[in-house]
Amino acid sequence: MVKMVSAMSRLGTESAFEVLARANGLAAQGKSIINLGIGQPDFEPPPHIIDAAVKALKDGHHGYTPANGIIELREAVSRDIYHRRGVEIDPSNVMVVPGGKVTMFFAILMFGEPGAEIIYPNPGFPIYESVINYTGATPIAMSLHEEAGFSFNADEVLELITPNTRLLIINSPANPTGGSVPKQEMDKLASGLEKHKNVVVLSDEIYSRMLYDDKTHVSLLSYKEIRNRVILLDGWSKTYAMTGWRMGYGVWPAELINFATRLSINCHSCVNAASQLAGVAALDGPQNAVDAMVAAFAERRRFIVDALNQIPGFRCAEPGGAFYVFPNIEGTGYSSQELQDRLLSAEGVATIAGTSFGCRGRGYLRLSYANSKENIKAAIGRIQSFISE
Repeated sequence: MVKMVSAMSRLGTESAFEVLARANGLAAQGKSIINLGIGQPDFEPPPHIIDAAVKALKDGHHGYTPANGIIELREAVSRDIYHRRGVEIDPSNVMVVPGGKVTMFFAILMFGEPGAEIIYPNPGFPIYESVINYTGATPIAMSLHEEAGFSFNADEVLELITPNTRLLIINSPANPTGGSVPKQEMDKLASGLEKHKNVVVLSDEIYSRMLYDDKTHVSLLSYKEIRNRVILLDGWSKTYAMTGWRMGYGVWPAELINFATRLSINCHSCVNAASQLAGVAALDGPQNAVDAMVAAFAERRRFIVDALNQIPGFRCAEPGGAFYVFPNIEGTGYSSQELQDRLLSAEGVATIAGTSFGCRGRGYLRLSYANSKENIKAAIGRIQSFISE
């Protein structure tokens, strides 16, 4: 057997893709499958975005681009950040990358090593903990409170910081919980971080456009006192239904952007030209399709929360953002993994066990409502049938 580096044994995975493969396999065998597992909008990208990509290809944009992204796109990102977050960003601090994961991967690689500590949300996006473990750093789990809509408590987070803390990861609105951190907690966190000059913050805001009940997105980039230590993660995948285009970006502090550029050159060279020009069209073009998608998600959210709370053994908090619900299913008598597996095999409903998002996801199940209301209604019916039987 070949001998690999030991770090490979510490690298985890993202269970949503494993469940998707199983679900697709069952569908290929003729089983009726409703997928509430994968975090992917069931909408098409707006036509003007597709047209921009086609035009770019026809116009001959087939070559390499700068490692940090074409200037037109970085300028468009800067304009969008100013418009939506009220923060002026120099385009030279923007790094365009193939998907949101790249920014988190680079940030964790920069600060993770044996002896270092990285604070991350748990339950949280599984790649955080996976890559932290890969680097040899110690993952320090941040609590998210169901009774507070899966927000964190800023005082609790600040108490986790030690002299070994290198990086703090914040995700709001969040995957898998849909939790949105209120402004008062962000204010306290930013204020408390002023004295921790050596701690860099990775703020994962990929779901920033998906908020409900008139909530306003609060970006850590908007806090001037810590801005020079904030890495912003955002992109096009969720907002514009462009998951397969692999388009993301990071806004990096001035002292880190050259290292991010160097990692890009060593890793993927650059992002393809046509997608970048489509990204310009997405940010600068009409936003009515985004608004319509979010309005549809809001309607589905209300339906799925109400429906899940009618199922014996389920308790579902109303998410503030993203397109996930994270019901507590302890009352069913099933573990998270058991219920995930049984629902898929017996009822053809794909969901994700809460433990796929960390040990603190035990007793929960993630369902995505990025599917049609008709499919969601049918899936809920199947879940009710399974539980009643």
